[in-house]
Amino acid sequence: MPSHLDRSSTPDVLSALEAAWRRSDALFDTLAPGALFARPIPLRHPFVFYLGHLPAFGWNQVARGVLGEPGFAPDLDLLFERGIDPDDASAARAATVPADQWPDHSEIVAYRDRVREALRDRVAAVQALPPGDPLSDGLRVYHLVLEHELLHQETLLYMLAELPDAQKRRPAGAPDPVTGPAPPAEAVAIPAGPVTLGARFDAIPFGWDNEFPPQTVSVDRLALDRHPVTVEAFRGFAEGGGYADRALWDAAGWAWVQAEGRVRPHRWFERDGALHHRTLYGSVPLDQVGGWPALVTAAEAEAFCRWSDARLPTEAELRRAAYGSADGAPRAYPWGDAAPGPAHGNFGFVSDDPTPVDHHPDGDSDFGVSDLLGNGWEWTSTPFLPREGFEPWMRTYPGYSADFFDGEHRVIFGGSWSTDRRLLRRSLCNWFRPRYPWVFATFRRAW
Repeated sequence: MPSHLDRSSTPDVLSALEAAWRRSDALFDTLAPGALFARPIPLRHPFVFYLGHLPAFGWNQVARGVLGEPGFAPDLDLLFERGIDPDDASAARAATVPADQWPDHSEIVAYRDRVREALRDRVAAVQALPPGDPLSDGLRVYHLVLEHELLHQETLLYMLAELPDAQKRRPAGAPDPVTGPAPPAEAVAIPAGPVTLGARFDAIPFGWDNEFPPQTVSVDRLALDRHPVTVEAFRGFAEGGGYADRALWDAAGWAWVQAEGRVRPHRWFERDGALHHRTLYGSVPLDQVGGWPALVTAAEAEAFCRWSDARLPTEAELRRAAYGSADGAPRAYPWGDAAPGPAHGNFGFVSDDPTPVDHHPDGDSDFGVSDLLGNGWEWTSTPFLPREGFEPWMRTYPGYSADFFDGEHRVIFGGSWSTDRRLLRRSLCNWFRPRYPWVFATFRRAW
């Protein structure tokens, strides 16, 4: 795999990393006293792990991995090295540290600050390495650390969304939820044509291993929902007995519904005889957010599709709808080549919650499909597997994708309100388990 990237064009990734650190610190600052050790999602570590994991990852990649330095604080480097992805709570309990054995908060913060200073100091050393190492060329390893931080900020936010209100503090100036009704359901015709998945390694400053090499595939003509399926539409499914109809669910999905006692999506709850939708800092009546995307698992999305005589689109079909055009030229973003901005979608931490699916028409694709980037990742029917020619090029992180090529994870597309704009590039690929209810994910139907 080629590793050359013109060093004169290297962006100031350290400035971007400094900004990401400030945002991470602000997220941890929303935790009330004592909440750092809370574990609101049983399949994740407690918050304290992420406080140490983010700096540990930076040190292990840059100094230990690329520069060959010894451990910084070996016990902490190892303790915070890797997260977990179990398929049930018992496996998660076995894989994590007992609650009383985490280091003290002040010890972790001191470790974090020392690592950050070390990473600032080692930029020149990485730049001075001989060309030919794909991690040091173009400071890719710093891009790796930056994007890892950005991805985990979304992890922190969906953990914060599960935390009781008494354990978090709403920041001053946090925006109120944007409410609104659902637009009429409408299907859009997507003409047949090619779509490229991934990118050339030397075409972008950084990409994760699953983004390479590019692969062009043909997509048949299809119809696709103009907007993601809304809360109002999904409410019809839930209140119409969808969770009780065995015929709408595959075996794994039905077992999950029965085991969990599901009767509605995870973020909906009943209070005083009325349904509400949880938000990051409270809740809103469900009647007020009919236009929000329905945040559900892939299992629920597929059941809704069967209920409405539809199916989930593939990754390639969504990418064709997003980046294809009538003249055949691929677009950098659904709306064209302009850099992502507030008019194009709900992303980049501008909001703390979804917005109505028709709120950003300037972000529509050339085929007239709305809300493709931001407002909620979109489930696909595509399993997360390596494409032909896949190479785990990051020698310091060889399992980033390969550890999840197990047939148990599903590709999700697009982004949510807490996805950084840097992660909206056309080639980025993300994935989750299909019955994972905490990720900010929605869906649209295909025919």
